[in-house]
Amino acid sequence: MAAGAAPPTPLGRRIVIIGPSCAGKSTLGMELARRLDVPFIELDALFWQENWGRPRDEDFCALLRGAHGGEAWVSAGNYLRQARFVTWPLADTFIWLDIGLPTTAWRILRRSWRRWRSRELLWGVCRENFWRQFALWSEHRSLIRYNVARRRANRAAFEAAQRDAEAAGKTFLRLRSQRDVERLLSRVDGRAGTG
Repeated sequence: MAAGAAPPTPLGRRIVIIGPSCAGKSTLGMELARRLDVPFIELDALFWQENWGRPRDEDFCALLRGAHGGEAWVSAGNYLRQARFVTWPLADTFIWLDIGLPTTAWRILRRSWRRWRSRELLWGVCRENFWRQFALWSEHRSLIRYNVARRRANRAAFEAAQRDAEAAGKTFLRLRSQRDVERLLSRVDGRAGTG
């Protein structure tokens, strides 16, 4: 679909939102779930353990299966190693937030600063460390570096997901700007479809 074009078909009942860190996946996911009156599933909340601990793959996959067992949901997050095989086959709609690096880098810094200053408890188990975002040598410490390091591989995975979704008759929307996001939201009428 061309950037900025209105979706040609209604949104489904099982929506996966993908894209780089700080593209707005959770924000869009929460709003869509609210408007469609379906559960919102934030993959970060399922994945992260206390003090940024990581679960074993099999444990995380079990959490994914349990959270996505319902007939309707909006799911936000990548975790490609697991989600491609567990949640993506269940989805009937994909939304790729294809937001550029300058925008996501600025958003990472702004969000991290806010969370660090407020000592916000993330997902009930973790706290932000703003200064880690400047560890640009490590994709495991800095989300900015993570976005740069994973950009090519993730884009290839998302493009493959688009081809697969379209071949299977599923809806795939590629949104490239906040204006595209706002256009999509303006078409969601609260009945699990677009207006």
